[in-house]
Amino acid sequence: MSTLFYIVIIIATTLAMEFVAWFAHKFVMHGLLWAWHEDHHKPHPDDEGFFEKNDLFFLVFAIPSAASYIIGLNVENLFWLTFVGIGISIYGLIYFLIHDVYIHQRFKWFRQLDNRYSRAILRAHGAHHANREKEAGESFGLLIVNSKYFRKRSERK
Repeated sequence: MSTLFYIVIIIATTLAMEFVAWFAHKFVMHGLLWAWHEDHHKPHPDDEGFFEKNDLFFLVFAIPSAASYIIGLNVENLFWLTFVGIGISIYGLIYFLIHDVYIHQRFKWFRQLDNRYSRAILRAHGAHHANREKEAGESFGLLIVNSKYFRKRSERK
């Protein structure tokens, strides 16, 4: 198959992962596996350590990516699946950089993002974390942000 085909698979998978992540966040993290996600919605004193139960979701998303690599590289006629794994990995890296590094500052790599989009992401995520309960949340996505978050809170009313 052509290189262009594989590039399209990578891009399509990366984009599709935003919707997979939204669905998983809304219906799995705030549903069946709330026990893993709940600590992410609560303040963390420094003495509790670096990791939280919510970090287990890294494995949940890493498993299909790893499986795509393994199957794609080892099963005849399924090589294209390797590029699905690459797309999932790219989204995972984007998610890590935006969510853990930029929003939650778990690593002090970059703090100075300041444009309309980065501010909208912060506002949307802040609105999501304003509710510390399992139910009645909002803004479950990461990269696709409701247009209201591009405006300051005082301008949204």
